[in-house]
Amino acid sequence: MASTPSPPGSSLTPPEIPFDLHVANREKLLKSIRSHLSDSSRPLQGFVLLQGGEEKNRYCTDHTELFRQESYFAYLFGVREPGFYGAIDIATGNSILFAPRLPAEYAVWLGEIKSLSHFKERYMVSMIYYTDEIAQVLCDQYGGSGKPLLFLLHGLNTDSDNFSKPAEFQGKEKFETDLTTLHPILTECRVLKSELELALIQFANDISSEAHIEVMRKTRVKMKEYQLESMFLHHTYMYGGCRHCSYTCICATGGNGAVLHYGHAAAPNERILEDGDMALLDMGAEYHFYGSDITCSFPVNGKFTSDQALIYNAVLEAHNAVISSMKPGVNWIDMHKLAEKTILESLKKGSILVGDVDDMMAERLGAVFMPHGLGHFMGIDTHDPGGFLKNLQRMERPKEPGLKSLRTIRDLKEGMVITVEPGCYFIDALLTPALESSNTSKFFNHETIGRFKSFGGVRIESDLHVTANGCKNMTKCPRETWEIEAVMSGAPWPLEKTSTNSANGKG
Repeated sequence: MASTPSPPGSSLTPPEIPFDLHVANREKLLKSIRSHLSDSSRPLQGFVLLQGGEEKNRYCTDHTELFRQESYFAYLFGVREPGFYGAIDIATGNSILFAPRLPAEYAVWLGEIKSLSHFKERYMVSMIYYTDEIAQVLCDQYGGSGKPLLFLLHGLNTDSDNFSKPAEFQGKEKFETDLTTLHPILTECRVLKSELELALIQFANDISSEAHIEVMRKTRVKMKEYQLESMFLHHTYMYGGCRHCSYTCICATGGNGAVLHYGHAAAPNERILEDGDMALLDMGAEYHFYGSDITCSFPVNGKFTSDQALIYNAVLEAHNAVISSMKPGVNWIDMHKLAEKTILESLKKGSILVGDVDDMMAERLGAVFMPHGLGHFMGIDTHDPGGFLKNLQRMERPKEPGLKSLRTIRDLKEGMVITVEPGCYFIDALLTPALESSNTSKFFNHETIGRFKSFGGVRIESDLHVTANGCKNMTKCPRETWEIEAVMSGAPWPLEKTSTNSANGKG
């Protein structure tokens, strides 16, 4: 039989999944928790124990929803199947997986029942048992006196205000439990990415960037927003093997671009694209748990009007100014304010605003146009944890408009992956009070601002890896207005040097 030819629609091939990535993640945690215990004069004994995710049905039906592993468990073990538990022996460093004992009829309906040795080899762990053996195995492995100690995962996710779920299993009463030590240590492990993690994040960015460009090229007036979403999902799955998205796709056009989290069930990407609209597409694929988060904004007809270019370039200048300033030691609040100030200066140059920009900053006018935070950590979760850790100084969340929406206020460190996503939106719920307030009304050119009432918004979002001396942009989409227009009119991407110089007026 002839081999299947490579599909022509992509230059990318999904990489092999490196399960030694999770071995390294476990070793990183082991080193960190041992160091913490030593500093606290506590014995290097006990077990880290995590419970993996469970499959869920849709309400009362027998429809099983597509399973995606719990993120902390995915980080440490890389297991894609539901119903597992995982342990790390702090004394020996051994890793232990516990698989569910499946009934015989599983083989009829859901396929082969894999052997324990299969999971041991695939997930590169020291030992493998069944979940009904957890208590016995951990007691047998424990080398200390008294009840064995379990370090369980329990802590606050500062993005959702939800708590992680400590492991529950039969026989738990035979153990001492520690609910405070593990969460901050494991969360901080996730903040700084390894080279193996960065490679997966880079692939998710590469396939998502390629899909965004494909959507740009195929966007036409009179399409529906969901058709843009469909093209993205198809490309990342067809050519990238990405069954999961990092988050629900935001495909906003026209006035919908002012809805920050558009695309939810009550606003499901269903508007018809009209000539003269801006599109704001926030979409990112996930590959082996690691995600991407990319936003592109462009005119649906392929040509920027002067007003569209004004707003777009205001955001692009902020995006680029932040990226140029990023390096270890830089504080994220300062980066947010830099983005705000850059946008306000551009809006003043464009005669939308008047007055002193420093005075505008003092009145928090930037938050009227950009009410969300500048960016967030990204990795196994779109909003990766660690933005506000209680054991770090200056972790009090700001209370001022705009700043209170920041998902982190930390200083940058080498190895962080963080999004840079400035935006400029015309949101009636924020503009109307600002236009009526005596403190801020004076900054508006009231004749000009009316032109933008139904504009929507612009957001430009890239994923940045903080390096030793600066940062690397992992996202590879057209950003300049002339690049977008060239790609939408059929030019290859990346643009060839001759066409780049010509389009940029440098030929």
